Amino acid sequence: MLKEFKAFIMRGNVVDLAVAVILGAAFGAIVTSLVTDIITPLILKPVMTTLHVDKLEDIKTDGGVLYGKFIASVINFLVVSFCIFLMVKGMNRAMTLRKKKEDEAPAPPAEPSNEEKLLMEIRDLLKNK
Repeated sequence: MLKEFKAFIMRGNVVDLAVAVILGAAFGAIVTSLVTDIITPLILKPVMTTLHVDKLEDIKTDGGVLYGKFIASVINFLVVSFCIFLMVKGMNRAMTLRKKKEDEAPAPPAEPSNEEKLLMEIRDLLKNK
């Protein structure tokens, strides 16, 4: 059972998935900091001053609905989505350029026909005499 578990863990897909999850969590922290520490103070400061709140997440209705948290989540989603879009677009462009380069590579010369091979043999025999 231990060998099976080790084989399962060491499969490429599982390791790739683990790396992706770790990088995703780190990227999520960066985006949250971007929204909380940069976007909110720079862009939303006038709105927050009017509403008398310090954090976007504190914005709520009189009934207690915390729509500020929702707005922060939407901004996080949009930033993450845009970054992923740029990464995928860049990867697709790189793949397209690579494929184009492979397609432009010169084709290997065609193999000589049997008739040409026979003529080359005759030529070589005549040179040796």
